[in-house]
Amino acid sequence: PGYEPSEEVEKEMRQACREAIGAHAGLDRIHFAPGLPKTRSGKVMRRILRKIVEGDGDKLGDISTLANPEVVAEIREQYDAHVSA
Repeated sequence: PGYEPSEEVEKEMRQACREAIGAHAGLDRIHFAPGLPKTRSGKVMRRILRKIVEGDGDKLGDISTLANPEVVAEIREQYDAHVSA
């Protein structure tokens, strides 16, 4: 929210990561997403993101407890489009 994905934003994110963590923590890829899958208590469901990246996006398990289940399909679509490009 509050930004438009662009090469400039990606460059700024890479630089911020280098400054905060160090050069050894360079990012291979940055994927912009409309949101993150979160539980109703606000915790990010990292297992869902991991499965999407590992190619197991069709085996996410129960996502009915997410506060925003619609974001999962959007992330999968964007990730698949980015990887296949």
